This record gives sequence, structure tokens and C-alpha cells, in this order.
Amino acid sequence: MSSKIKNVDMFSSLPEELLSPILSLMPTKYAVRTSILSKRWRYSWMFVTTFDFDGTRTNPFHGLDRFTKFVDRVLNDCNTSKINLFRLQFYETCVQKLSASSWIDKAVRLNVCELDIRSIQLELPLSLFTCKTLTKLRLERWACDGKDWGCPSSVNLPCLKTLDVVVHSDPFVNAFKLIGGCPMLESLSLEVKRRKKFAGCYIFNIPTLKRLKLTFALVITSDINKVVLRVPNLEYLFLGGVLCSLFQMEDVSSLVDVSVSLRHIAYDYLWVELLNGVSGVKSLLTQDIPSSFLLPIFPNMNRLELGKFWHYRQILQFLESCPALRHLYIEKVLKFSGKSHWIEPEVVPACLLTNLKTVMFSKCKGYKRDLHFLEYILWYAEVLEIVTVTWENLCMENIRVIIHRSSVH
Repeated sequence: MSSKIKNVDMFSSLPEELLSPILSLMPTKYAVRTSILSKRWRYSWMFVTTFDFDGTRTNPFHGLDRFTKFVDRVLNDCNTSKINLFRLQFYETCVQKLSASSWIDKAVRLNVCELDIRSIQLELPLSLFTCKTLTKLRLERWACDGKDWGCPSSVNLPCLKTLDVVVHSDPFVNAFKLIGGCPMLESLSLEVKRRKKFAGCYIFNIPTLKRLKLTFALVITSDINKVVLRVPNLEYLFLGGVLCSLFQMEDVSSLVDVSVSLRHIAYDYLWVELLNGVSGVKSLLTQDIPSSFLLPIFPNMNRLELGKFWHYRQILQFLESCPALRHLYIEKVLKFSGKSHWIEPEVVPACLLTNLKTVMFSKCKGYKRDLHFLEYILWYAEVLEIVTVTWENLCMENIRVIIHRSSVH
């Protein structure tokens, strides 16, 4: 018996309310290209609710004019009443400021929910700062001149919950004006690319905020400023770049999780004050730190992630300071150029005897001090359940030594 298999175009048979969301998942230029497939597809792209315009790979000599005309055409012909996401990014300065501003204004008039704008030239329309439908906003100007996007003195974004901004100079000029006009803000990411002088006191008085990410990428000054956190509902805090601020935790009563990824610490006491201010958290991720001071006690800490430390002495200090620790994650203890022998502490950390259940050690080099540390953990951790180690350059003989040691215990 022979049978004929017919090629069925299932997508073309879909109703418009299902086809448009599918087209919205792809970059806009590909969604528009579907119009050449058949008459059925000719106008389908006009109902997409996501617009993703990426001009970063456009040829600067003859492609940017084409890019501008393409965006103009798409926004002129689109037939949607609501934009879920409008993303615009381009490098070159050949795109007219007024063109980009008009594109953003068009998105606002089409009740945009999420805006993601990254470009060299960035002139924002006033309508953006009073958009009543906007829930998520990302702004970044790739500036070589150190200038930022402008912000009016009056901002009213009543529905904005997520704000991600990058500034090149004093955040007081624009960023804090913008933050002040967001009464429902829940997630804030603020990156300061360059700080040249004393910047005063940064006060974050945001009762609704749950997540905060602060990054100082480059600091060209020895001046120290103060960062005041009055964020009673804050649950997650990330600090990155250069630590050049004295943190004053006036109200972080809900803070649970802290991540720290610092390239440089201006003064050790800033790190001490920071740790004292977050000593009540349950989860901490941090990298190599100054070792010339005592750590505070973290009474509630149950998850600790340490990355790229130079000394096991620092790791043991953390274990001694976290009596309730249940889960320990270590990433790659670096090779110290000087003498760095294993020295067993006189007192076993309390968490090993009573609470530690999970240990994960990734990128372990297999040096003698690494093996001594693992043997120490396996020997003294009374309630340990899971140990996961990923190795680099470790022979099977060393693995057998550790396994034998743990089995004896």
C-alpha cells in the first residue's frame, strides 16, 4: 500500500492572535522578512508586540541610512495598540538624535511596557518620563565624552518596577531624578562608569525596593562618599567594581542575600563597615578580601559562596564566623607566589560540628594545601551529606588518599 504524505504548513493556518506572538519572539528584521513568504504572511508582522532594532552591526558608511529608514517604516506600518518590549541599540553617531527620539516617543504612544535603549547618541523625549504604562526601563549611553542622557526635573512613572541605568558621571544629575519619580520601584541597577570627584551622599530611600545592584566601574579620586540605605523591603544587594563608599545601613531589615564582586577596595575599613552592615543576611557571595581584620559574626548565615581566595586562612575565618552555616561553595583557591602552607586551626569551627551539610569545591587545582583542606572538612564535618569537587590537574592517587581518609573517619 502506498500513501502520500502532504506537506502541511501548520503556521500559515494559525489564527493571527497566535501567529503574532510567535513572530514577536524573533528580531524585528526577521519578522518583517516573513512578509515575502506568501499573501497570508504579508501583513502578519504588523501585529507583533516586540520590536528589537539592533544597528550595532550596521555598516557605518552606507548601512545606517538604511537602518533609519527600516525603523521608520516598521513603526509607521505597525498595527499594534500595545508594545510589550521596545529594544533599540546602535553604535554609530550617524543616526539622527531626532530620529531616535521620535522612535521612543512612538513606542510611548503605543503603550510600551518595557524599554531597552542603548546607543552613542541618546536624546530622550519628554513623553518617556511621564509614561503611564512603562514597567521596565533600561538606559545606557555609550559615551566617549563622559556625558549622559538628559532628565527633566519632573518625572512621573507610576507603574515602573524595574530600572537599569548606566551613567558616566555624577548620578545626582540624572539617575536620582529618575529614581525619585518611580513610586513603585522594586528592582534598581545603577552603574557609575566614572567618578572623578567627591560625590556627596547617595541616599536610597525607597520603601518598595526589593533588589539593588550598585557598581562603580572606575573611580579617579581618593575621596570617600557615603551611601545610605533606607530600604526596609530590600531582599537582595549586589555591589561591584570599586568599593569607594562608606555604607550606612539605616534600614535593611528584610535583607537576605548579598553578592559582592569587587575589583578594588579603596580602604580596608570600608570593607569592614560593609560586612558589619550586612552581618544579618542568610546568604553571601564574595571574592578575595583583605585579611588584616576580624570578621563579624554572621548568626543567620546558612549559605556561603567564596571565589578566588588566596589563603585558606580567610576561608577558615569565614567558617568560624558562620556558626549556622549549612552550605559552602568554593571556587578556585588561587596559587600564592609566596609560602602558603596549610595550618590547621586550633579550634574547629562550630558549623563543621553541628550544621554543615553541603560542600562544593569547583576548579580545585589539587595542591597539597587543597588536599589538606578537603581532608580537614571530611574529618571534622559531623553532619556532612554531600561533597562535590571538580578537579584540575589532579592524579588518581591523591583522590584515593582523600577517599581513604574520609572512609576511616
